[in-house]
Amino acid sequence: MTHGAALRTLRVHLDERSYPIRIGYDTLDAAGPAIAEATQATRAAIVSVAPVAKRYAPTLERSLRKAGLRSTRLLVPDGDRTKNLRQAAKLYDALLEFGADRSTAVVALGGGVVGDLAGYVAATYLRGVPFVQVPTTLLAMTDASVGGKVGVNLKQGKNLVGAFYQPRLVWMDIATLESLPARQRRAGLAEMIKHAAIWEAGLFERFERDAEKVLALEPTLTAELLERSCAIKAEVVSRDEREAGVRTLLNFGHTLAHAIESLGAYRGLLHGEAVAVGMAFAARRSEALGHAATGSAERLAELLRSAGLPVGVPKHPRRAYLDAMRVDKKRTESRIRFVVLREIGRAEAVPLLPSEILPRRFPEPGWAAGETA
Repeated sequence: MTHGAALRTLRVHLDERSYPIRIGYDTLDAAGPAIAEATQATRAAIVSVAPVAKRYAPTLERSLRKAGLRSTRLLVPDGDRTKNLRQAAKLYDALLEFGADRSTAVVALGGGVVGDLAGYVAATYLRGVPFVQVPTTLLAMTDASVGGKVGVNLKQGKNLVGAFYQPRLVWMDIATLESLPARQRRAGLAEMIKHAAIWEAGLFERFERDAEKVLALEPTLTAELLERSCAIKAEVVSRDEREAGVRTLLNFGHTLAHAIESLGAYRGLLHGEAVAVGMAFAARRSEALGHAATGSAERLAELLRSAGLPVGVPKHPRRAYLDAMRVDKKRTESRIRFVVLREIGRAEAVPLLPSEILPRRFPEPGWAAGETA
């Protein structure tokens, strides 16, 4: 693959809020003109964490400058526990100091935490300014950067304050993944596996064959499977922007995952690792409740294990999990829209009581306890 090679362009179709997803290799130096065209901005505020900004912000800033945009860097602390209203307020202050107006684009450069926080700020500053996602982790590329769900955590739970606010552009440079630790790559792969598990059995089979090559970042294959994963999410979002129906399926594994993250104070397991545990658990419960074909859960768990992802449930009391699930965003009155696996490649949301999701003997017999770090 040649330097600067643009691979593919996808579109999320949402009428006047439609936007492109650009997937390329070593293309960060070409992002500026695309951002300028998509946003019609005159200035850009790059929101990032220090290690990512040190490595990639200079290239992005040069590209923005060549496109005629003045830019500034706004750094936030790393880690999910810093995705909160306090950090959002600091960004508002920094934007005001920069003189940001409605012709200023907020550009998220980094992982999912940066994208969620920067997107929430973009959605609410001056009642909305242009927003661009430049994800630098596999997790953010395949999940957080696409779909317009932005927000922050409260101490009671994850993503309880937020908005649906679509970016004007998503720019993915696969070369940025080369600096990503192996553990972070595996965490990102979990969300790609999720898309396959709920939507496309053929893609799931590709991961069964080629997961190791994706983790090794073989450029052409990684771009191909990333494109297909993003295309699935783009299709789902285009059908159901505000999670009133089919978009709920993207929450497969997340009911337990968000509880795990909340109970762990957003330390220990990475988001993708928590999702892997949640998917394995949800698939097993799907079989136990009679929703899934026998063997689906073990097939999913085997793929997750082979990708180096955890499947054991962390040791917290059942009551603690039930309490954490009381603030689940997918809850309607006493029931949660729990995503069950029907078979590999097909899922469905069913209303269940928390006590139905978590059996009295939890974790269930035969399951190894998960690690907390």
